[in-house]
Amino acid sequence: MKLDILAIAAHPDDAELSCSGTLAAHVAQGFKVGILDLTQGEMGTRGTPAIRMEESAAAAEVLGLSMRENLKFRDVFFTDDEKHHLEIVKIIRKYKPEIVLANAISDRHPDHGKGAQVATKACFTSGLRRVVTELEGEEQEPWRPKYVYHYIQNNYIKPDFVMDISGFWEKKVESIRAFKSQFHDPDSNEPQSFISSPEFLDFIEARAKEFGHSINVKYGEGFTVERTIGTGNLFNIK
Repeated sequence: MKLDILAIAAHPDDAELSCSGTLAAHVAQGFKVGILDLTQGEMGTRGTPAIRMEESAAAAEVLGLSMRENLKFRDVFFTDDEKHHLEIVKIIRKYKPEIVLANAISDRHPDHGKGAQVATKACFTSGLRRVVTELEGEEQEPWRPKYVYHYIQNNYIKPDFVMDISGFWEKKVESIRAFKSQFHDPDSNEPQSFISSPEFLDFIEARAKEFGHSINVKYGEGFTVERTIGTGNLFNIK
C-alpha cells in the first residue's frame, strides 16, 4: 500500500492532539493517510501499553486511516541513532508517503523534539540508495518524501502555515476522546496527569481557535516547515 500522508508521532495520541483534523480532512478528499507511533507511551502516568494500543486502533478507525503501526521504541529513553533511524526508514520505504507530518521541533516533552529529529533524519536517509534495508526478506527500494512538516504541540510556535480544519473539528475531538485512559474522566481512579484535567481539552480547543482565527476560519492546525513553500498561483494561497 502506498500512502499519501504519514504522520510520525513519538507517542500514541500526539497526532490526534496536534494534526488529526488535517488527517481527517485529507481522508475525506480520498487520500490514503496513516500514523506511525514510535512508542507505546508506556511511561505515561495513566493507562498501560495494551490499553494505549487499543485506544490507538479506535482512534485510527475514527479517522479512517489506511494504516497505523507502532515501532515500540522505549518511551522517554529512545535515542537519536542509526538503529532507530533505520526502523523508521523501513516504514517510509514500505508505504512511500509523499508527505510526512512529524512532531514539533521542540516542546514540553523531550520526546517530541527528539521524535522530530529522528523523523527528519529518517526521511532523508530513506532516499539514500546505499543505505540498505530489508523487509520480510526483501531489499527495499529507496524513497524520500517530498515534504516534511512539523505539527505544533503543547508549546506555542509561530506556524509557517495553518490548515483549516473547521469541518473536521468534531472528528478531531472524537479521535482524541478515543484515548479514554489519558484524558479527563470523572470516573477514573488513576492519578491526575498534565493532560487529564478538563482544562487541557479546553486548551486544545483554544489553540485550534487561535490558529483558525489567524486565517479567518473557526478552527485550524498549525505547522512549521523545513524548507520554503513555493506556489505557482497566488490564488491558491488562502
